[in-house]
Amino acid sequence: MYTRKNQRNLTRTEKRRLVDALLALKRSGRYDEFVRMHGDFYVTDAEEAPRAAHMTPSFFPWHRAFLLDFERALQKVDADVTIPYWDWTVDNSPASSLWADDFLGGTGRVGDRQVMTGPFAYGNGNWPINSRVTDGRYLTRNLGRPSDPVTLPTKQDVADALKESVYDEAPWDSTVSSGFRNRIEGWSTDGMDGMDAPVRWRNHNRVHRWVGGLMLGATSPNDPVFWLHHSFIDLLWHRWQKAHPDAEYLPRTPLPASDPQGGRVFARDEPLPPWGTTTADLLDHTRWYRYA
Repeated sequence: MYTRKNQRNLTRTEKRRLVDALLALKRSGRYDEFVRMHGDFYVTDAEEAPRAAHMTPSFFPWHRAFLLDFERALQKVDADVTIPYWDWTVDNSPASSLWADDFLGGTGRVGDRQVMTGPFAYGNGNWPINSRVTDGRYLTRNLGRPSDPVTLPTKQDVADALKESVYDEAPWDSTVSSGFRNRIEGWSTDGMDGMDAPVRWRNHNRVHRWVGGLMLGATSPNDPVFWLHHSFIDLLWHRWQKAHPDAEYLPRTPLPASDPQGGRVFARDEPLPPWGTTTADLLDHTRWYRYA
């Protein structure tokens, strides 16, 4: 078993080794396979197809398997590399250490949002964007969206989600108004911000919007911060499980064909594509890793 650390606690050497492993995966073409996989499995409510990755109860287990697969690919390059987590309730500024030149690089420049600093800047020749929805061969970001500011989720936002005693509920999609899964995934539209405007994006979704650029689309793993973000999402699932030991993954059994979501969402013991592993197999991460 290995340990996933808070990115702010990584040593200079650990950061370098992670960056080197990411760049090696990119050069091999393996990195872009993961980008394409996420794009392929980003299926919305409106699409008449099974939803394993987003807007669905299996949001947490699917991404746990996705990160595990990616982490194993990194470890084939460097056995000591793990995916750190980014606690965006604490490191909530473009000046935070993860955006430094020796780690992920900073925000994009005004105009085309192209990231110009750090190891993933297009100008360094190591990070061409090959799998994308929009035009452009370079990594883009717009941290905090200065022209129309958005803030990162707060400790209270997370605490409110962790209080939910039920994992998920019908109709098992982006419209669910309660339950831990959608409180964290963040499609909820309840509540008002400080300007008495509806809050459309929460927690996970709000982070994608705060980073901006390529993190906004289905191919968001094009930005390496994706992995650090989802490592923290995985940690939050673990914290919720500890806080509610008697709660279970729902739906427990497959939905009937008469249910509008029948065949579209995945129950506890149904195999998740593309791996064939079930949510039940993924409920306990401690056989593989722990969080520091």
